[in-house]
Amino acid sequence: MADLTHKQWAAWKLLHDTQHTEILYGGAAGGGKSWLGCLWLLASAIEYPGSRWLMGRSRLKTLKETTLNSFFDATKAEGLKVGRDYTYNGQTNIIHIGQSEILLKDLFAYPSDPNFDELGSLELTGAFGDEVNQLTEKAKDIVGSRIRYKLDQFGLMPKFLMTCNPAKNWVYRDFYKPSQDGTIEGHRAFLPALVKDNPMNSQHYIDNLNRLKGADRERLLLGNWDYDDDPAALMDHDSITDLWTNDHVNGGAKYIVADIARFGHDKTVISYWEGMRWEATVVMDTSSIVEAASAITQLSKMEGVPRSHIVVDDDGIGGGVVDLLPGCLPFNGGAKPIPQKGRDQNYMNLKGQCSYELAQYVNDREMYIADMRHRENVEEELSHIKRYKMDNDGKLRVLPKEKVKESLGRSPDFADVMMMRMLPELRGDSMISASIQRKGVSIRKAQMKQAFIDSWR
Repeated sequence: MADLTHKQWAAWKLLHDTQHTEILYGGAAGGGKSWLGCLWLLASAIEYPGSRWLMGRSRLKTLKETTLNSFFDATKAEGLKVGRDYTYNGQTNIIHIGQSEILLKDLFAYPSDPNFDELGSLELTGAFGDEVNQLTEKAKDIVGSRIRYKLDQFGLMPKFLMTCNPAKNWVYRDFYKPSQDGTIEGHRAFLPALVKDNPMNSQHYIDNLNRLKGADRERLLLGNWDYDDDPAALMDHDSITDLWTNDHVNGGAKYIVADIARFGHDKTVISYWEGMRWEATVVMDTSSIVEAASAITQLSKMEGVPRSHIVVDDDGIGGGVVDLLPGCLPFNGGAKPIPQKGRDQNYMNLKGQCSYELAQYVNDREMYIADMRHRENVEEELSHIKRYKMDNDGKLRVLPKEKVKESLGRSPDFADVMMMRMLPELRGDSMISASIQRKGVSIRKAQMKQAFIDSWR
């Protein structure tokens, strides 16, 4: 077997122990992560004839251009030749090594297959996911659930090796942060990787990494998981993750906010709020205008939400729902910003104004989400609410929805309902305005803090 670095050898031992089923080998670029994964798949396929393994990445095209080349390099290092020792079929995307198979898989969360039904019938002996920070947590879970093929026959545990560069999503939340806190779950392991861990890196490669600046330098050269957030982002990562623990936020007036599926392609998301507490969510994968309006009406009756406290997206087919709910608040993101205290506001449109207002609530920890089911989507979507054309003078604007959809691969439906929730606050529809409400919260906090201090004197 090709020589392993000290760090790769540590990961190799985790892949062969009897405790860990999920191993994340993550950190700087050039840490030898992909090489390790390919070598493990190759050795495992040879050692266990008739086994079946997965090599996956968010896009099959990228997998073939990157990780697959690392696999071919690993076969050469082991003295194996294509056609003699193994075959690769670029049409079926399967590598055959004797009786064993390595399946190349696209693990992107396509809107047409949100439940990864294509993977549902797979049975795997083990899996290697490269750059898993580009995958959704659900994709990771589905792959992990497929690892069961001939495990008892070979006397193996299910093993899912994952590699990635630092990212502020589920890999940070479930692996890096718990490993630092000493709270990582027993079946998981995190192993940091740095450029210096791999002596095979050329000085030219290291020099190129040294030329990086800002967050890219922190992530790819230094392997820093707590890299500075994108300066364009309106909300920081910690504030976003705190949304599910901010149960100190008080309830208030009841609202329903609905983002209607545009032209029937996206999801319809209906959210129920008590003040700034998002208490419940209804998600409709496919729905007609009548069905969406009916669901909103039923929810409003159950929770006692007046029609004037129902906000509905008025763009696209959402306008049809607005027509069926006379008296509701239509939301038009392209409308003019709402004046505050008699003064015009410096935003490109209402959507930009509401996005900045939402960011203030999130960053001030004055919003709470009770529904955990869509946490991953919410976190990812909020991280894409960014300033747009920051270098241009003029009115404040946010990244256009089409660019967000291009990056996410889906519509930011959950972030949209949170953004639209700001409309009543900016209109002053609540009993007290948003600014006065925040001031009152600050006063209450100060009073509670003083009372707590006094109780210990």
